[in-house]
Amino acid sequence: MNETINEFNKYVMQTYGRYDIVLETGENDNAASENDKTYIDFGSGIGTNSLGYCNSAWVDAVTAQVKKLQHTSNYYYTAVQGEFAKKLCKISGYKKVFFGNSGAEANECAIKIARKYSFDKYGIVDHNADDCGKYRAEIITLTQSFHGRTITTLSATGQEDFHNYFFPFTPGFVHCEPNIRAFENALSKKTCAVMLEFIQGEGGVNNLSEDFVKAVFDICRERDILIIADEVQTGVGRTGKFLAAAHYGVKPDIVSLAKGIAGGLPIGACLVGERCENVLGKGDHGSTFGGNPVCAAGGNAVLDTLNAPGFLDEVTKKGDYFREKLLKMPAVESVSGIGLMIGIKFKGDIKAADISKKCHENGLLVLTAKDKLRFLPPLNIGFDEIDMGLGILAEILQN
Repeated sequence: MNETINEFNKYVMQTYGRYDIVLETGENDNAASENDKTYIDFGSGIGTNSLGYCNSAWVDAVTAQVKKLQHTSNYYYTAVQGEFAKKLCKISGYKKVFFGNSGAEANECAIKIARKYSFDKYGIVDHNADDCGKYRAEIITLTQSFHGRTITTLSATGQEDFHNYFFPFTPGFVHCEPNIRAFENALSKKTCAVMLEFIQGEGGVNNLSEDFVKAVFDICRERDILIIADEVQTGVGRTGKFLAAAHYGVKPDIVSLAKGIAGGLPIGACLVGERCENVLGKGDHGSTFGGNPVCAAGGNAVLDTLNAPGFLDEVTKKGDYFREKLLKMPAVESVSGIGLMIGIKFKGDIKAADISKKCHENGLLVLTAKDKLRFLPPLNIGFDEIDMGLGILAEILQN
């Protein structure tokens, strides 16, 4: 194992705080390292392996596509991308989709759509301003949000820790606390959109309040301000609904998806409703690999699984089961999130980073988010595996 890690570090940029684990194989909810140590996975590749490791239906779909056609440019049509787009629009209730490769790319597309929507409709709103301030192009995002690591999506991210080194950042973003007074103060005649996560994953698994979300939607509807929902981590069944927006009874104008959408293959999607379906025209946006046939095949397998009767109900039941068990642990102060997006805050001076390290040492793969332990297990995880993983956590917390 040390040899693999040393060779890896010799050639790969050190941009991650990696654990000393070399994963080699995986099946369903379990992974195995190079030295044959097995792990129950409560992280699923940061929510990306939505059906666990090497799900049989997913493997069959991807393998069949690899044998037919691995890639073609978007100058041509493929039936598999068209099928994926249709299924995605039907299950989500949106009209059109643009495919990219990641959540950051999906958010970049959403930002471009929002700004072009206002440019097409309102043009220059301040003839006396400099180039950056002439247009109705400002986007409000929330503190503790995370929207990606490109320069523009870092600019959108409402965490000061990320606003360093890479100057100049893209202008046109205003950050505010997730309360209605701060939001109203952030609004201006140049606001074109609001971008939010219903549950802030990287920011600490923070649920937005229903009152705040409703107020934001009401104000934005009155002022023709678009609402972008970043559902990169919350979408694709993670919360027990296909989109987390459903828990709040709202429908954003634009939704970004990625992570679990193709079961572990790189793809991002930007969905739009009627108001925005024709905003982008030929040449306004593009992606060499977006909608890749193999990724689309994986995506079809994921959507078929999620569409099966009762599947999302089971996600809700598993999420409730997790919370019931976790809240009975004396060291647990609170549990945030919805469904199988779970944030655990501990009592006293227990540090999530320390617990995470001990979990890994004892065969349980977990994540952290700020001061919380974070679980994003496969959506089809079994109750036996939940019990085994929680048993490992409980034993660690008792010692």
